[in-house]
Amino acid sequence: MAKTIPAPKTDGASHVAANPLREGIESNRVADPCTIVFFGASGDLFKRMLMPAVYSLRAKDILPSNFGLIGFARTPYTDDQFRDYCKRAVQQDQDPDAPLKDALWNDLAKRIGYLTGDFDDTKHFQALKARLDDYEKQFGAGHNRLFYLATPPSVFPKIIEQLQKAGLDPVSNPNGWSRIIVEKPFGTDLASARALQTEVEKVFTENQVYRIDHYLGKETVQDIMALRFANTIFEPIWSRNYVQSVHITAAETLGVEARGAYYDNAGALRDMIQNHVLNLLALVAMEPPASSDADAIRNEKYKVFSAIEPPAPEHVFQMSVRGQYGPGTIGGQHVAGYRSEPDVSPTSNAETYAALKLYINSWRWAGVPFFLRSGKRLARKASEIAITFNPIPHRLFGEKSDTIEQNVLVIKIQPDEGVSIRFNAKVPGQKNHIRGVTMDFNYGTGFGVQSAPAYERLLADAMRGDATLFTRWDAVQRAWEIVMPILDVWQSIKDRSFPNYAAGSEGPDAAKTLNPGWRIL
Repeated sequence: MAKTIPAPKTDGASHVAANPLREGIESNRVADPCTIVFFGASGDLFKRMLMPAVYSLRAKDILPSNFGLIGFARTPYTDDQFRDYCKRAVQQDQDPDAPLKDALWNDLAKRIGYLTGDFDDTKHFQALKARLDDYEKQFGAGHNRLFYLATPPSVFPKIIEQLQKAGLDPVSNPNGWSRIIVEKPFGTDLASARALQTEVEKVFTENQVYRIDHYLGKETVQDIMALRFANTIFEPIWSRNYVQSVHITAAETLGVEARGAYYDNAGALRDMIQNHVLNLLALVAMEPPASSDADAIRNEKYKVFSAIEPPAPEHVFQMSVRGQYGPGTIGGQHVAGYRSEPDVSPTSNAETYAALKLYINSWRWAGVPFFLRSGKRLARKASEIAITFNPIPHRLFGEKSDTIEQNVLVIKIQPDEGVSIRFNAKVPGQKNHIRGVTMDFNYGTGFGVQSAPAYERLLADAMRGDATLFTRWDAVQRAWEIVMPILDVWQSIKDRSFPNYAAGSEGPDAAKTLNPGWRIL
């Protein structure tokens, strides 16, 4: 069971104590003892995100001392070579003003090991079992095992099968727990997702599977429920009676970088909308859960998905817009179009921009449009949720030339985490002028701390057995059911307008037809 210990004292302790918003926050929850096995440990995800998260958790005393870490990948490393690789990964992530702590790293390093192995070779998994047995005796991890699939999705079924063959499945581990973290994408379409689930179910039960969506680990995303259910000023007006529309945006200035081969087979709808953006929609639209229990929350999220009616094929182009970026200018620098990116077909039909209009057929949300958009090479980086409230029913104030703006609540997820409210106020003076003003709250300045990276929170939760921020299979399946009619139509019809927006722009012009009220990027 997780336990509570005093948080370690830091150089910023006096600042924390002086901040009234931090008063009384004195503890971290320690994760369960366990051995973590990272499959694909020589890859980019482990290097950039996962290893720095492990180090940070240990530095904060969230990761217990009785744990071990084993990397497993095809790249040939000795234990010492892998430890050096891990150290470089942590150093690259560190703030220059907060260098690596030698004592902390040395303690962590001795718990790190590595196995060079093929994902379809049972002998290598038997070697992994032997190493796990050794680590559990050496570090007292109590037969608790967390397997993290940081590999291409194509090898997920192979790894799961080999775990069972080598006796590393939960049934073969009665003296501890076994859990598996599965990275997105969980399938590339509805059929492949169901096929993958069939393989997972042969070895793991649903409560042992943690389907990770790093967006759900972001502090501001977690705060959506707190904003709604811990404040009486919001929940009573959170419905069709007061809300005109909801806009959810995940915009990036980056292109596909080194992911051209993956992205050309995925596109924005698969890569972002089906998982990240739909999960944000569910948090915004869900009913109050009966408790804070993981399944109580996930039950309500699934109810939202089940109330969204997938578009009929003949309505796809009335409810969706796709785009692909061409050459343009970002930050004063010329950038190439998508079809000129490495590993991308010069005639690619993959969308780098996707926008949808969905409706939730429920008592709370009937008739309220939810506009979702995600794209690459757009004017600015912004992930946010904007709730636009109905206009005033009758104008009483303001001069005739004044525009009475609608109230807007914006939950800013990245790059600036916070909440802003747009409302109208009288301009000081003799005349009765009305202007829209904005009230902002920023998490970093407000609480005086920097939010922990998403993977840090999600790794700790998986070790504790808290599945609240992970996606359940029924929700994954329903999300695929929602987007499949759109995917099928888009794949069957080549868009001859591609590229249809310039890098550094707001996106394709057709998106403005779908929703003239998009917030300006």
